[in-house]
Amino acid sequence: MQKPIMAVTGDETAATGDMPTYQIRAPTTALPQGVVMAASPGSLHSPQQLAEEATRKRELRLMKNREAAKECRRRKKEYVKCLESRVAVLEVQNKKLIEELETLKDICSPKTD
Repeated sequence: MQKPIMAVTGDETAATGDMPTYQIRAPTTALPQGVVMAASPGSLHSPQQLAEEATRKRELRLMKNREAAKECRRRKKEYVKCLESRVAVLEVQNKKLIEELETLKDICSPKTD
């Protein structure tokens, strides 16, 4: 039984009728002259060098993560301050509108003495 080929066009397969298929093709052009593929890092380093590289990468990742978390906390504080400020403004505005409403009610309501 032959496996279905995934076509680049994204056409539906005849077998299922619902799954788009894609075909993986080999590159049509070779690397430019003078450009060579580098060897994998594992073939050039000893196990100790690989461990040190992994440790260095982990430390770098942790440092970047700390900086990103610090920036995230700073932005969150700024956002919360902005919201608190907006709440204060809206509370004052609400209080003024309630007072205005009461004044208008007093003016418009018939007085019975």
